[in-house]
Amino acid sequence: MDVTQRAFYIRQSGASEPGPFDDSGLPHEPTALARLVRGLVIHREEAAGRYGVELAAGRKAEEAETRYVDEMMVLDRGRSGGLPVAKAPRSPVERFAGTCRDFALLHCALLRHTGTPARIRCGFAAYLVPGTYEDHWVTEWWDDARGWVLTDPQVVPDPDAAWQWELGFDPFDVPRDRFVVAGEAWRRCRTGRADPAAYGVGVVRLSGLDFVKASVVRDLAALNGVEVLPWDGWGLAEAELELLGPADYDVLDAAAAAGAEGDFPAARRLYAAHEGLRAPRRITSHTTYAGERQITLRP
Repeated sequence: MDVTQRAFYIRQSGASEPGPFDDSGLPHEPTALARLVRGLVIHREEAAGRYGVELAAGRKAEEAETRYVDEMMVLDRGRSGGLPVAKAPRSPVERFAGTCRDFALLHCALLRHTGTPARIRCGFAAYLVPGTYEDHWVTEWWDDARGWVLTDPQVVPDPDAAWQWELGFDPFDVPRDRFVVAGEAWRRCRTGRADPAAYGVGVVRLSGLDFVKASVVRDLAALNGVEVLPWDGWGLAEAELELLGPADYDVLDAAAAAGAEGDFPAARRLYAAHEGLRAPRRITSHTTYAGERQITLRP
């Protein structure tokens, strides 16, 4: 990894910036940080079934709309009585009620804070819902010996949970055929190597090439340090497939290639050059529980 790329992925983004927090005792090892995150966040859809926690309606609907790690940290301090992050796990009811993206972003923030280059990736997991590639987000961090490593803090074993994920692999080093980044999913679907209907969100029956397209745009934004929510859209992410022309497909194919190959210079160049890929300040958010919203992102 060259100096420019290392500096870019160690620097906190607007979303990952944790603000002031008590980092006493915070480990630097990526797997130890992933275990901490597992004890700081609860997936809002797993709260009842895995933990016996009935979230208040407001928490389930709104907490995962918290876009920024500094706001997550404020919630954690309030619920934990100001305990250091390193004193995780919190009790399940005290944890931030988010989604896969929040596990990944908090892990990414702590990695950056402790000096490890990191980013989050939007793609599809083959290990959450049998027979499908489920919309998912994980952390990707840099190891000087191995290169980029995928870690999924959400599925790290948790002694407080009623059951554990049966993965068949190490969640700290997720195989790339088990988590498929959005760009690779797009390439598979575009070349007929995969059925687009297998990629999406099974519980709401939302899948297909249009969904994969939006994921390519969100993943490219994340590679550029703009970590949005899983249901955010703009530009080519919002454009209807049947209205796209050859030039649009060329741009999407290039964005998919940059994401699939982790090509940092290409990702930066494409994001800067194409308005349809670049997240504007004002975006559309198709929230799960509160309908469609227009959101203004932080600068």
